[in-house]
Amino acid sequence: MINSNNENVDQRHSTLTKRGCGCSKNDFLPEESFTSWGSYAQALRETKTRLKNRVLSRSSDQSELHEIRDCSQHQMKKSLNWFDLIWLGIGAVMGAGVFVLTGEATKSLAGPAVLLSYAISGISALLSVLCYTEFSVELPVAGGSFAYLRVELGDFVAFIAAGNILFEYIVVGASVARSWTSYFATLCNHKPDDFRINVSSLAEGYNHLDPVAVVVSLLICACACISMKGSSRFNSILTILHVAVMVFVLVVGLTQANLANFSPFAPYGARGVLKASAMLFFAYVGFDGITTLGEEIKNPGRDIPVGLIGSMVVVIITYCLLAATLCLMQPFNQVDVNAPFTIAFQAVGMNWAKYIVAFGALKGMTTVLLANVIAQARYFTHIARTHMAPPFLSVINEKTGTPVTATVVMTVANCIIAFFTSLDILANLVSIATLFVYSLVPLALLVRRYYVSGETPDKDRNKLIMFLVLIILSSIGSGVFWAISEHTWLGCIICAGVWFFTTLGLNLTLKEARKPKVWGTPLMPWLPSASIAINVFIMGSIDGASFVRFSVCTAILLIYYLLVGLHATYDGAKEIESKGTNTTDIEAIARTNANE
Repeated sequence: MINSNNENVDQRHSTLTKRGCGCSKNDFLPEESFTSWGSYAQALRETKTRLKNRVLSRSSDQSELHEIRDCSQHQMKKSLNWFDLIWLGIGAVMGAGVFVLTGEATKSLAGPAVLLSYAISGISALLSVLCYTEFSVELPVAGGSFAYLRVELGDFVAFIAAGNILFEYIVVGASVARSWTSYFATLCNHKPDDFRINVSSLAEGYNHLDPVAVVVSLLICACACISMKGSSRFNSILTILHVAVMVFVLVVGLTQANLANFSPFAPYGARGVLKASAMLFFAYVGFDGITTLGEEIKNPGRDIPVGLIGSMVVVIITYCLLAATLCLMQPFNQVDVNAPFTIAFQAVGMNWAKYIVAFGALKGMTTVLLANVIAQARYFTHIARTHMAPPFLSVINEKTGTPVTATVVMTVANCIIAFFTSLDILANLVSIATLFVYSLVPLALLVRRYYVSGETPDKDRNKLIMFLVLIILSSIGSGVFWAISEHTWLGCIICAGVWFFTTLGLNLTLKEARKPKVWGTPLMPWLPSASIAINVFIMGSIDGASFVRFSVCTAILLIYYLLVGLHATYDGAKEIESKGTNTTDIEAIARTNANE
């Protein structure tokens, strides 16, 4: 009888593993709700009950680290250390953005005070990095922010955030791939569109086909699939070359410095400096992708803080020095908006330097493209583990220790968009999703520190909810007043006051319910609260059309979730629970056998 039970348990465990992540005819929708039309109809009738279950359900650290991770059959190889993470972090963030954004921010918004704008936006990004770091140390899994939000804010919020961030990763990958073609053409003394194929029969904006972008994306995909350690070494080499170009710009540029160009220092006032900060914040995005490498890091408790924080500090210092060098080389009103460093070198008679700048930008975009492909594949892998995407995408290749299937699928999506869609269209599709997720992660961190289910009293829980709502509303208010009030600071000051006293109230009236085990974000609750406020405030600088696109994207995700994702994750959660029960049964049987 015991042997029979043992066989049944093993069979159920084997079936669960196969259905969760294996390859079969039911790879796309293997869950119970999709076995027949009748089952699906029954699932739809239970939508209200299931939705309530998934909205209120939160995952746990143990589930993310073990049960969910085991759905991939094989483990990712732990091959990365802090040195790898520093270079990966620099490579993911320091792309071509600094060569483009600096021009507009300097000429139109901040003048020479653009270096202060870079410092302000850099510190803002560093706040987000610190929040991400605590999570990534405690939860070193491939899901990154998706896993963090599942644990603290639940499945539903995590899905909406993950869908938007994946969409942005695809768009950024396509955009960077097409930019790579443009810079490569410039380096070869050609116009940006010379290496593209013009098809007049296609609609405008989609008629410049870009085979170079596709080839580059596929080569990067192959590198990411073969070996994570190999990809890290490749990134390190390119990033070192990119940093060498930055050093060249600094050293050679400062030989042409004129301190008189720093006057007037802030011609557009404090508002101009802050507006420039909001724009330049996007030169720092990309670090969140490094948190998806948690499963491949040898010593997360040591390596992740050093790698994430160290790389961001290097980037902040480099950006500030580059901005100061540009403003010392030229008067701010003569800085070119599109190619500031190239034109600055031409203005001082160093036309040849534009090739070195283009070479550096090309190397920077290559590392950003590599980091983008690596991150989005790992996001997608963990999402598939939870059944929010087809589970076969969660499979880890046994030989390479990398998520080959997810990497290929995401690269194909990048290639399709990059092949047809022009840069100006792609440029209008980005940014808000990043800020949305960057705001949710510190919010989740506050929940993690001040609320533990089953332990925190209801009174303290309700206080926490009130404080969080006030922090969010005051942050939104600051962003709205900033966007609509050109000549007064009164609305922003009032909202900032509400934010300050709310955070102070949280600090004085609630005790932390949980302390970090290894590494903790300092200055709780001020630092995550400030991160929320700054990210939401920056959203106020984004155009209304972006919010419309964000709303449309979110609406599409909601439809998918209600029709497919909700029922797949509901069944998947039941299977995980069943797996835990089966494990208990196996242990009980083993103990019985031992006693006999």
